[in-house]
Amino acid sequence: IQISEQENFKLAIIYQGLDFERNPLPVGQVEADLVYFMQTYAQSAAFDLFEKPMVIWSGTWKFSREEVAGVVEGKRDQILILASERNVDGYSRLADLVDGDAYYWSSVNPDTFPGYPEKLAAMSYAVHASGGLWIAPAAPGFDARLIGGTTVVERKDGETLEIQFNTAMQSSPDAVGIISWNEFSENSHIEPSENHGHRYLEVLKNMREVSAR
Repeated sequence: IQISEQENFKLAIIYQGLDFERNPLPVGQVEADLVYFMQTYAQSAAFDLFEKPMVIWSGTWKFSREEVAGVVEGKRDQILILASERNVDGYSRLADLVDGDAYYWSSVNPDTFPGYPEKLAAMSYAVHASGGLWIAPAAPGFDARLIGGTTVVERKDGETLEIQFNTAMQSSPDAVGIISWNEFSENSHIEPSENHGHRYLEVLKNMREVSAR
């Protein structure tokens, strides 16, 4: 936070609401952690990205509407709380309780998911219709084999990232969530590496002048 303030670099929080086994954390812990952030860090200029500090609650699909309502009560006047729902129905059940949605979709393959652009567009419409912020996902590739899976989305020397970024932009996002900086275990990283050098930062640099809305 101190470095971000010095460099005028903005921050937001992605709060992982699921444990390592992908089970939801106790609701009391989620609420206590949000309160701690609000009381301890939210006033920093580093979180002045939107009109209020933003927290993305990852894993909202594992919590009931009543649980989400209890956690966010009395907090949205001080911070933005975004859901992380993965489809329109999931977002619609929480639309009046949250300030938008950030979809973390790292494993989509544009070559084999023909309805992919339409899905992002539909989610954008649903989120914006409720007055929320829409953060669309884009990833450079994916490989689940290191974590016991089988799904592989080839990077294609930056073409996959370009396609996903442009598709995200077509959904009129308020921001694009690049997945990810350093998720080496899923091969979605853009951080410079021995295998890829600075290639994926260069790809992003060539796209950075595109307006989000």
